[in-house]
Amino acid sequence: MAMCYVTCIVAGVRTYAQVPRFLKAKVKELLISMELEELVVE
Repeated sequence: MAMCYVTCIVAGVRTYAQVPRFLKAKVKELLISMELEELVVE
C-alpha cells in the first residue's frame, strides 16, 4: 500500500501530506531510498 502512495506522489497525483498517518513512515523511507526526499513535505 505504501508503494501505491509513493507512485501517486511521484506522479503528482497526491502529496506526502495526504498520506495516512499509519503509512507515513514507510512512504518516507521509500521516497528517501529512491533519492526523492524533496517530496517529503508536510
